[in-house]
Amino acid sequence: MSALARYFKRNGVDVHGYDKTSTQLTQELEHEGFSVSYQDDPAKLPSWLSSAQFADEVLVVYTPAIPKDHIEFNHIKSIGFRIWKRSEVLGAITHGAHTIAVAGTHGKTTTSTMVAHLLKHASRNVTAFLGGISSNYGTNLLVGRSDASEIMVSEADEYDRSFLKLNPNTSVITSVDPDHLDIYGDRESMVSCYAEFASKLKPGGTLLIKEGSPMPLDGIEHKTYSASSTADYMANGIRVHDGAYVFDIIGPNVSITDVVLYCPGRHNVENALAAAVACLLEGLTPDEIREGLCTFKGVHRRFEYRLRSDHRIVIDDYAHHPTELKAAISTVRELYPGKKILGVFQPHLFSRTRDFAEGFAQSLSMLDELLMLDIYPARELPIPGITSDMILEMSTAPLKRMVSKQELSHVISQSNSDVVLILGAGDIDALVSGVVDAVSKKSNSKTATP
Repeated sequence: MSALARYFKRNGVDVHGYDKTSTQLTQELEHEGFSVSYQDDPAKLPSWLSSAQFADEVLVVYTPAIPKDHIEFNHIKSIGFRIWKRSEVLGAITHGAHTIAVAGTHGKTTTSTMVAHLLKHASRNVTAFLGGISSNYGTNLLVGRSDASEIMVSEADEYDRSFLKLNPNTSVITSVDPDHLDIYGDRESMVSCYAEFASKLKPGGTLLIKEGSPMPLDGIEHKTYSASSTADYMANGIRVHDGAYVFDIIGPNVSITDVVLYCPGRHNVENALAAAVACLLEGLTPDEIREGLCTFKGVHRRFEYRLRSDHRIVIDDYAHHPTELKAAISTVRELYPGKKILGVFQPHLFSRTRDFAEGFAQSLSMLDELLMLDIYPARELPIPGITSDMILEMSTAPLKRMVSKQELSHVISQSNSDVVLILGAGDIDALVSGVVDAVSKKSNSKTATP
């Protein structure tokens, strides 16, 4: 939503926005000159959103995360403004453009950001709508020139079937693990929807998909990639050297040796492989791929180091699915063998907790110490009997307990863990600065002790 808001403002459009709470991102938008409201009150709307006389000049864009009983939304709807979903607007913007769309249960934000960075680093004319803040550019929107050479990069969100509004020239599907079962009902329906997205390529387009993905692809031109099995394009010889992952990209008529990636995790090697192949298909050279990946700095809240000292490390990660938790914890284990890991997890959505409680517990059992926060409800009302305690009770982590947001920093400061891993997609990111401060004070105190 914020990327679209920035896009419209860059094109001279007045933009007003609502969010439930003030965050670092909304504060940045306000600093950039946006009008942002945090009260669900029609009286707080600007005058041009309060009268039907402006109906032909106003477009209202909403995310399906807005609840159906939202007062402002229903007030605007009753006036008769044009109201489009975020996905419809993104589809309209990219409709006539040469588009690369990246979908997947996991990895789509990092992969789409890698694609955008590779293209921009190679001086291609790129506009990108990203689902996270690029650490290279400090934004989720890259803007190029609006001409025939423009390439648009878009993260393609499967929630609410949003990605079906896109018609890409190149589609990337990073994973098709079950998620959003509150929308799809079951795994088979979700896979079927991904197959429909795969079929929406423009004539002559190409689908790039992770090897082994459970999708029918009859009649769809596609290439496969993998960092762990045989595929059309592979990442071979993966090793860790001086804090970076080094690997070779091997494919039909291409070999790119000694690729260096400073974005931690073997799952990110696979994301980098997907981004590299997508850009090879766009005509980038092996040297441009190698140089671009070496300079990629990552995405905010995707295995983001918030503290790295001799005594303790704090890493913040958006992981909110069992597979993502496993990838994050496994990466810490690989990078810091023998270190004690404390993980803090805030489940996101009651329905997701219900559907994947056992998987969450299994992944979190890889930790030495587990702290659980209450479920972040987002757009949902509570579901009777569904709580964070379900996960905690099933986990076999040696040390585990529930904590409140208020006591989190103090509890972590009392732990003797070496690595603190903050996990979740709710509002847990607002607690990270407090955790870093508490850990830093303890580390400094330990250093000063005779």
